[in-house]
Amino acid sequence: MWMLHSATMLPAFLLLFLMRTSISLSETMSRDEKNKLRNQVVEMFDHAYQNYMDHAYPADELMPLTCRGRVRGLEPSRGDIDDALGKFSLTLIDTLDTLALLNKTVEFEEAVRRVVADVRLDNDIVVSVFETNIRVLGGLLGGHSMAVMLKESGQMVWYQDELLHMAKDLGLRLLPAFNTSSGLPYPRVNLRYGVRGPETRTGTETDTCTACAGTIILEFAALSRFTGDPTFEAHARRALDFLWEKRQRNSNLVGTTINIHSGEWVRRDSGVGAGIDSYYEYLMKAYILLGDDQYLQRFNTHYASIMKYISQPPLLLDVHIHKPLLPARTWMDSLLAFFPGLQVLKGDIRPAIETHEMLYQVTKKHNFLPEAFTTDFRVHWAQHPLRPEFAESTYFLYKATKDPYYLEVGRTILENLNRYARVPCGFAAMKDVRTGSHEDRMDSFFLAEMFKYLFLLFAEEEDLPFNVEDYIFTTEAHLLPLSLSTASNSQAPPLVNNTAGEELDDSNFEWTCPNTRLLFPDPAFPRNLRDPVRSALDKSCPHPTTHREPGMGRPPLRAQDFMVNNPEHLELLRRMGVSLIHLKDGRVQLIQHATQAVSAVAAEDGMRFMQEMMELSSQQQKEQLPPRAVQIVSHPFFGRVVLTAGPAQFGMDLSKSSSGVRGFVTVAEPYNGCSELSNGEIVAGRIALLQRGQCMFAEKARHIQKAGAIGGIVIDDNEGSSSDTAPLFQMAGDGRNTDDVTLPLLFLFHKEGNILLEALKENREVEVLLSDKARDRDGAEEGDCSTEEKDNTSPASSEPVDQSQVTTQEQTTDDSVVGQESVQPVGGLGSYASVDEGEEPAVDGDSSSQSVDSLMADWQEDLEAFKQMEKDEL
Repeated sequence: MWMLHSATMLPAFLLLFLMRTSISLSETMSRDEKNKLRNQVVEMFDHAYQNYMDHAYPADELMPLTCRGRVRGLEPSRGDIDDALGKFSLTLIDTLDTLALLNKTVEFEEAVRRVVADVRLDNDIVVSVFETNIRVLGGLLGGHSMAVMLKESGQMVWYQDELLHMAKDLGLRLLPAFNTSSGLPYPRVNLRYGVRGPETRTGTETDTCTACAGTIILEFAALSRFTGDPTFEAHARRALDFLWEKRQRNSNLVGTTINIHSGEWVRRDSGVGAGIDSYYEYLMKAYILLGDDQYLQRFNTHYASIMKYISQPPLLLDVHIHKPLLPARTWMDSLLAFFPGLQVLKGDIRPAIETHEMLYQVTKKHNFLPEAFTTDFRVHWAQHPLRPEFAESTYFLYKATKDPYYLEVGRTILENLNRYARVPCGFAAMKDVRTGSHEDRMDSFFLAEMFKYLFLLFAEEEDLPFNVEDYIFTTEAHLLPLSLSTASNSQAPPLVNNTAGEELDDSNFEWTCPNTRLLFPDPAFPRNLRDPVRSALDKSCPHPTTHREPGMGRPPLRAQDFMVNNPEHLELLRRMGVSLIHLKDGRVQLIQHATQAVSAVAAEDGMRFMQEMMELSSQQQKEQLPPRAVQIVSHPFFGRVVLTAGPAQFGMDLSKSSSGVRGFVTVAEPYNGCSELSNGEIVAGRIALLQRGQCMFAEKARHIQKAGAIGGIVIDDNEGSSSDTAPLFQMAGDGRNTDDVTLPLLFLFHKEGNILLEALKENREVEVLLSDKARDRDGAEEGDCSTEEKDNTSPASSEPVDQSQVTTQEQTTDDSVVGQESVQPVGGLGSYASVDEGEEPAVDGDSSSQSVDSLMADWQEDLEAFKQMEKDEL
């Protein structure tokens, strides 16, 4: 894939010629075993693709838990994630060249006919320019490349460049986004109307991510060279030129988010993960595809800074572009997993091996790479949407070294996908890698990328229908022929120089083709790089640190002593100018107005109390119970569907049960469970399904326990609620002793609850397992280090709280919240306290304390970073 023929490339070519290197290794994988794994990849692809075609097409994506297509506007909005959907059969287009690579010629031809006949691009819908470019435009161009290849071999003789015509149509629909003074594209465009302003939700944005603007050149240049129209390549070059000019000149790094009009950096953190990743990738690959030395120089300049400031092998940590020695965060996101593969293309094998090994060990601990993980390799954000970047780097490292170790890594990826993500209707994204719960999501990139890289990892040369070394992979793994480097595009303007009159810096070029036999004469050398990384991660399951006691000084009322149902405490709050509001979801809200305190001293006590409450809430969030799992284990699910559930503060502690509680489900009558059950004889020995509302959770638990139930699941009555968009809830007691409740009680949001109810409607009997984390079909747990990681939570399932409010953990009785259950968010911002604007609590002189603004700003920065990652890099 990386090799260029001498006729199409400069003779001094830096990339590695490693695929034919023979290194004597003690452990090898037999040809039969590789074939078995290759065939397994094909079977898994068939399972995902056929379920999409049977249950979702022509929708953009498959929802594998509910076995239907995701149609934008018909399903609850997921925010920016949905901007990848354009009612253009996204998954089918994204999968075209995967079909060809996997030797599915008949299916490929049928898919091309479907795309040509069924897909329409003139939809009145706003889409992401970045996602539409890499997935749809790239998919059409990759499909066209494959169709041309097959036609030249005597197949698909009917094909007359239909996919290319569609690609040009789409390119023209994306061009209006580039109509800015900087040349950086707007992040969104309306497919029918272009960029028209607020009425089409376009033309009003001011910011875009660096990757969004810098990941255009391969597709646009290919489109220009396929069609002979230089317009597309010129616009992509102009955007890259502008980003290069705006780099921080001292550090030679770029930020994550930039203002498309002024060119000012909006987010000045810099890394190789979400928001920036494919910008670097496309500089290197633009050089490979187009043969322009300046792209290589720019890449090498950036790469030197990455290795100087960001790379701390095996870690890759974000820094500030103006202060590159200052870390910007203490966690890494999973998108940086592509970087070892890019380092292989660069020829920098040692750090690639080290970083890849770190990622592999994190994968082995959690079965998948969490969306983000800390520098001590604990879960930071628990999702895993079946991203392919780790498989991509595994393939490149195997091609570079021929080390069979990477075949075993690929085997692990396959086993984990089949064991934990496979469901009857496809493969479901992981909602939480700690519990094994699923999300009703199978992104198109799973078919476009994951199966390509895994197939290539295990395939022999004769298994491939064409020579992949004649093609380059885009960031979405679409195949573009290297022959485009010789295609005429003389009308395209040249790249701008760094500064006026500046010469190319030859020191940034590495005119070598290193030979691995010379680099690594000892066959054990790669293992010697991996072992220290593995040893470090083996010790990376630290127990939670002991938090200091909260509070600064001793005000009249300590936050940890506060009881919401204590009249004396409420009176003390009033005297301190603190008011208490009951929220509909069962929480309480504290707001302080210093001017309403009875004295200046009382106002100061109130501010101190609020600061204590903030610190106590932060500590309590660290100590919250983790989410639990509801796993459907009966036919036809067999444990393959796992739903994220909120725990209760009372009843059986599932984390202390090695087997969990397993039983058939039955809907309680009455459904709300607020009175003695009329169908107690049916509920006995089963797990009762209950509706949220009208009484306390503990009361529901007592009623089903009296009827003989072995467990309970409370389903939210708020239609449309989902763990995708709301904080997970932890069910609190009723203010009284709940030791009498001995069964487990779990909480499901409306969306997840409906999956269970639909299963019960379609199948006579539905058996579930309630546990702290999902088990596989043999009853084994999903991973290790789980107990140390249970305090980690995912901001993706959290919602910001208005900073004019103070939300605290509730400790209620029936008298304090009449007719409401007491609910606490698990790991959401709802357990934080924030202060009314203009009424900040005083910050004590204790240097170890953290101000309200500081704590809120830190949390908000993490949340915005996650949202940016979801928006920029699905």
